[in-house]
Amino acid sequence: MDEYPESRGVDYAGQILFHFRRAYLIQDGGGYNSWREEVVRRTIPADQIAIIVCDMWDKHWSRGAATRVDVMAPRMNQVIAAARAKGVAIIHAPSDTMAYYAETPARRRLRSAPYISPPADVERFEPPLPIDDSDGGSDTGETEALRVWTRQHPAIEIDHAHDGISDNGQEIYNYLQQHSIRQVLIMGVHTNMCILNRSFGIKQLVKWGVNTALVRDLTDAMYNPARAPYVDHEEGTRLVVGYIEKFWCPTIHSSDIVGA
Repeated sequence: MDEYPESRGVDYAGQILFHFRRAYLIQDGGGYNSWREEVVRRTIPADQIAIIVCDMWDKHWSRGAATRVDVMAPRMNQVIAAARAKGVAIIHAPSDTMAYYAETPARRRLRSAPYISPPADVERFEPPLPIDDSDGGSDTGETEALRVWTRQHPAIEIDHAHDGISDNGQEIYNYLQQHSIRQVLIMGVHTNMCILNRSFGIKQLVKWGVNTALVRDLTDAMYNPARAPYVDHEEGTRLVVGYIEKFWCPTIHSSDIVGA
């Protein structure tokens, strides 16, 4: 739901207003434990924000996953274009495809960022996921994970004059520090796998102390409804997003960037 529709996509002198959603475990007046959702509004200068586009490949071994990426990609491109126009840095991170982009300006831009040693990882409580993805998570019957992708999805445009390309957490950290980025937004796939666990994913960024948020309407999970907790695919994705809000970082809606 859009908690503040009148303020979505509003610019404040080069700043973007975000509605960060988190969930906290509380104890009510009767002594019962419960989760409380909280939305915090905060403006951040656009030139201190970066978007990481995670693993939005041109192909996927799961037909269901590929279909959902095809649907998501045009909207994601619209959001990325709006963010770029406001001065947000865009980092494309289609893992395992760096050879395809090897000599492009966007790839060189990230590769050449000066090395900056990251801090020691902050220890975090890492509870299990709320879904069983042990079968690989395909909801369309495929069971063998094959590397069929070669590049980023063609519906997502790369501006080689401004954007960066990398699938390496250290390179991305170097670039974030070089450009004094205060806030990272992650969109893409898959929430329970790559989004959380890549070297540039939510877990590593949070452990490095980088302010990170998931764009919750521009993501998807690898989840098969034939596995626990036996809910439909969309609910499985919602459960993983809720898990991230509870244990890792806040989320935002893309309308914070493009408007309601």
